[in-house]
Amino acid sequence: MKKERMRAPEGQSQRNRPSRGYIYLVKNPSSNETSICAWDSVLYPGTSVVAPTRYGLDLGIIVASADRLGKEYTPGCDQCQGACLHGECLPKDEREDEAVGIEPEQGIEILYRSEPDEDPCDSCGGCNPHPEPREVDLTGEIVWIDRLATPSDLNRYQELVEKEDEAMRICREKIACHKLDMKLVTAHFLLGEPKIIFFFTADVRVDFRELVKDLVSVFRIRIELRQIGVRDESRVLGGLAVCGRDFCCHSVTDKLNPVSIKMAKEQNLSLNSMKISGPCGRLLCCLSYEFDFYVEEKRNYPPEGSKLKVGFELMKVSEVNILSKRILLTGSEGRMLAIPHSAVFFNEESSRWEITKEYTDEFLSN
Repeated sequence: MKKERMRAPEGQSQRNRPSRGYIYLVKNPSSNETSICAWDSVLYPGTSVVAPTRYGLDLGIIVASADRLGKEYTPGCDQCQGACLHGECLPKDEREDEAVGIEPEQGIEILYRSEPDEDPCDSCGGCNPHPEPREVDLTGEIVWIDRLATPSDLNRYQELVEKEDEAMRICREKIACHKLDMKLVTAHFLLGEPKIIFFFTADVRVDFRELVKDLVSVFRIRIELRQIGVRDESRVLGGLAVCGRDFCCHSVTDKLNPVSIKMAKEQNLSLNSMKISGPCGRLLCCLSYEFDFYVEEKRNYPPEGSKLKVGFELMKVSEVNILSKRILLTGSEGRMLAIPHSAVFFNEESSRWEITKEYTDEFLSN
């Protein structure tokens, strides 16, 4: 989907904006796209705002403070947050004034660090890893939030959402009348502008000028038709993936990064397209999540296809499993041998992988 610069609403002046402020990651609930916008005060995740999007002025939700985004990850960093921390196993002498729950089937004592009437996740550092927003210098063409959403804005947004189903029904009828080869995905009314956006997919270029005229005569407001790809369709509509969770493109990120079959090969996954493809028909987005880790970790292993001398026999590396930290070797007459990662090392002098002397002696003794 072609990226477009977000445009500020008409009449919005950038001259009187302060040079310092707070920047936030704002998510559009209709298209599930995220953008970075500025505001002059502290806002917290979950706050509803009215902010510019690529389509116009619309409702947005504050996801997090954006002043720390883009920081490089340090390999081996153990300060990542995200897991729930409110259940811990502590010694009994440290359990003063704490509520302890006992699982009857497993006999495990779980400590809940919270008040009786408080949800334990409300004060959990893992569930709430968002740091306090920091004021930063604003340079360049920063997009500003138009205003905080009022109760009337939220009520109007709900009313517009209820009208979208009827708009889709009318648009489908018009598409059928004009016999256009296109699939309507969804419709959306903008909150801050009198405009309807219809998202559709098509295999070929579609001439929808007559369709737009018919829709304008019905709705009497601006009509915009947007052609999107099949991956964007999944991002907009959402759904459950094969893992049982929401689509990554819908709930985790709106950036559709390229995924190749090489990523599946590097992770020793099945190359059956039915098993590594998502409901959109394209390769799973999650194939790219651990690809860099596999590439980095496999540098500590002999490459597949290379040969190692085990005792008096030369064996070929047929498989490397970095999760179990084992290397599968294949010898003559189909003989197979699995050795641990600790049994091999890279000899700098000979510039080749070799078996350690300790493992060789143990292998020969058996």
